Amino acid sequence: MPSDQQMKPLTSKELDYIVDCVSNESALAKHCAAAAASIQNLSVQQALLGFMQKHESHMDMLVQSLQSHQNIAPTQSH
Repeated sequence: MPSDQQMKPLTSKELDYIVDCVSNESALAKHCAAAAASIQNLSVQQALLGFMQKHESHMDMLVQSLQSHQNIAPTQSH
């Protein structure tokens, strides 16, 4: 990666936003799973399971983004 495009530490606002997004994606995946479990129509059930997998994928991408910033995060002294 060129030096002018190196990753910078996340701001607290960015971190809060990503954490909220992870929480939202998790909730959406759980709702899709619950709905799929109660649906009799197989095509609707398959669509909901596909949505669940997509939300889980989004959640994984967000967590990977957090992990990639972990080594450049500023440390806090207590």
